[in-house]
Amino acid sequence: MGFEGETWYVRGAALVAVGTGGDAESRGDAESGLDPRHGGGGADIGEILIDEADFPWLSGRFRAGPAFAAVEDLFARELALAEGDDAAHRSRWEATQAEIERTVRLISPDGPVAAFLLHIRGDRAWFRWSDAPFDDEGDEGDEGDEGAGGAGG
Repeated sequence: MGFEGETWYVRGAALVAVGTGGDAESRGDAESGLDPRHGGGGADIGEILIDEADFPWLSGRFRAGPAFAAVEDLFARELALAEGDDAAHRSRWEATQAEIERTVRLISPDGPVAAFLLHIRGDRAWFRWSDAPFDDEGDEGDEGDEGAGGAGG
């Protein structure tokens, strides 16, 4: 599909200015060390080098950035809850996923995406994304089927 070889970025949400032209977005390389097209001054959580595209999932090698330690437990909790199949797990998974969406931003080579479902385990990450927000009817997919996106190990 043409995604292989691309680098996607995971940045802290608090400092990522998504299309606002604000300070974080306009700082660019000089102050933040980041290309403003990739989300500006958000905390560097990590990068994903895409090596597999299995629509709708993209997956790749995850290189943790200096801010990953602050969210590592959140991603571990999300995966543990995704593996449960009862209503209680589903509810807790949805709350954890919402926390991830508030905490981080996924940045494509073209800029921040509007919605995403991101999993990180070790040196692998897999996700699906959209240019428009997901609806409340479960567009995020079957969270119990993460392996289809190249979970790796």
